[in-house]
Amino acid sequence: MIFTLESLPGDYLQVLEWIKDLREKLRFSTSDSLHRWTGFLARMAFARAIQGSNTIEGINVTLDEAVAAVDRELPAKPVDEDWHAVVGYREAMDYIIQLSKDPTRYIYNTGTLLSLHYMMMKYDLTKDPGRFRPGAIHVTNTASGKIVYEGPDADLVWGLMDDLIASLNASNDSPVIVRAAMAHLNLTMIHPFKDGNGRMARALQTMVLSRDGILSPVFSSIEEYVGRNPQEYYDVLAEVGQGSWHPERDPLPWIRFCLVAHYRQARTLLRRISEMARLWNDIDAEIKNRKMPERMINALADAGIGLQVRNPTYRKQADVSNQVAKLDLKKLVDAGLLAPMGERRGRYYIAGEPIKQMAQKSRLPREPYDPFKELEELKMKAEKAMQPELPGFSDRALR
Repeated sequence: MIFTLESLPGDYLQVLEWIKDLREKLRFSTSDSLHRWTGFLARMAFARAIQGSNTIEGINVTLDEAVAAVDRELPAKPVDEDWHAVVGYREAMDYIIQLSKDPTRYIYNTGTLLSLHYMMMKYDLTKDPGRFRPGAIHVTNTASGKIVYEGPDADLVWGLMDDLIASLNASNDSPVIVRAAMAHLNLTMIHPFKDGNGRMARALQTMVLSRDGILSPVFSSIEEYVGRNPQEYYDVLAEVGQGSWHPERDPLPWIRFCLVAHYRQARTLLRRISEMARLWNDIDAEIKNRKMPERMINALADAGIGLQVRNPTYRKQADVSNQVAKLDLKKLVDAGLLAPMGERRGRYYIAGEPIKQMAQKSRLPREPYDPFKELEELKMKAEKAMQPELPGFSDRALR
């Protein structure tokens, strides 16, 4: 027996409809090949997902390092275990992205999940990559060091994973977001691996979402949101799990967390799309006004969102030689559009003042959206509008 969900309350169904509308808008905005910056946006979304999912496990990399992993470049700092973990996670996500290109032809099976785990954990063979755990396991909150969960007995793991895989392959009318959330919950609670269970659960959630076909996995993932809200993530899993294997528990609190995550992440991505369009257009106009090569936009866009611009990355983006890249970057520095930092092999570039001003101008308000609170406010307004008002009385008169 694994965790199951019988039905969803009406407010959950309404929030799902709102998320569906947001995902449709995202699909339209991110599939328009006329906008060259959509590829840039996908790269950043992928990097933020990798950073978020690994940060919550205590694997700390900067956004620049996550972008380097996506670009298949070496990081500026010496390669360490954290870097190998991030690269392994990127490889697993690359595989999920490849599978998503033909979502109707693959089925879930033990081999696929074990392969994903091997990709993630192969940098450390002591963690049994590609194998289910041989013994007991405890879940520790990396922030507090506190044990918050004990997984089911190792002898039960194979059978429980068979049940999970069967549920993934079964015909199901539940919304894909709910099915993906339940897959995440069940893998987390079964905790089938010696290490990497959190990353595997989040990757599996993204994998299930990818079969929906409406969005690329890098845009459908909530891994960035989880990485930004680790305590809330741990708290809801602790509430549902109650410290050990309890598949009879109600998963609704977890579903609510995931719905809020999807809603907020979609709103964040739509805001970033608008911001990126504004920034890209301003940089494009600046480049044309200065009669500079169009290829320089990539470097300035990276700098505009706060990334470090390095010669090897720019060379690859612009498809130019090392010498041309050096000349391009020098021209951008001479124009004040980039500012050099560091020396020799450690040299990188950040945004110059004009690019900083463009980036600041492109920023839109950040709001902590909560769809359930919004729905509650709408209900209260509707109920108030339906209440009859006696002649000569009003709320103001009663106060």
